[in-house]
Amino acid sequence: MQKIKLGNCGLEVSELGFGCMGLNFLDGRGLEKKEAIYLLHKAVEKGITFFDTAEAYGPYTNEELVGEALQPFRKDVVIATKFGCKDASPLIGLDSRPETIRAVTEASLKRLKTDYIDLLYQHRVDPNVPIEDVAGTVKDLIQEGKVKYFGLSEAGVKTIRRAHSVQPVSALQSEYSLFWREPEHEIIPTLEELGIGFVPFSPLGKGFLTGNINTKLEDVDRRNILPRFTEENIKANFVLVEALSEIARQKNVTTGQLALAWLLAQKPG
Repeated sequence: MQKIKLGNCGLEVSELGFGCMGLNFLDGRGLEKKEAIYLLHKAVEKGITFFDTAEAYGPYTNEELVGEALQPFRKDVVIATKFGCKDASPLIGLDSRPETIRAVTEASLKRLKTDYIDLLYQHRVDPNVPIEDVAGTVKDLIQEGKVKYFGLSEAGVKTIRRAHSVQPVSALQSEYSLFWREPEHEIIPTLEELGIGFVPFSPLGKGFLTGNINTKLEDVDRRNILPRFTEENIKANFVLVEALSEIARQKNVTTGQLALAWLLAQKPG
């Protein structure tokens, strides 16, 4: 597994990361704890060192799972987690007040069974708290040794610049794939200018680019709240996926492998 640098602050991770959310939250029924831990251990064995979680996943249980599974490898892996949701629930609202950031960080450290967080993201930008206050609080946590690097998720260009002027941002996380290329317009050029790494989430279009979603999702699958997963939109979007799948067949790879290969070739961070 190749290693890459995320930004100019020194953060090094495996080229492929492991988004842990789906292990027990959001997409379907999730895995049994034993299966999830086995999968995380296999990922480490295959050379993946970058693992992404958040207090909002569960809530809380995903961090607990990741903390338990990765504790034997703690010095060899990079763990990213997030703050910014009120009561750890994005459905309730946002809360990035400095006192909340500190409280969430302390709680995350305990659940992750560690004394430092490698990469701490603001989960979503809180319009009620100046981003300078957010960046300044994370800067203090970095100076205290509780956090190593600062990240943002789904932030716009102006917010990125303002945050970066207070505390250098190591990485921005946003959706990016063959299915969603919006970051190419303004976000990626700004990151390249400032020397900030880019972490694409949902590289398979939240499952569409596996080629396996062509009917209505199970009722238990929380992706049902997303517009792209209505029955009408699934039918419309699958036409595009079929075209991609035909290219994949010609190259003797899966549709998902083709989509990931395209993304890695972009090298956006």
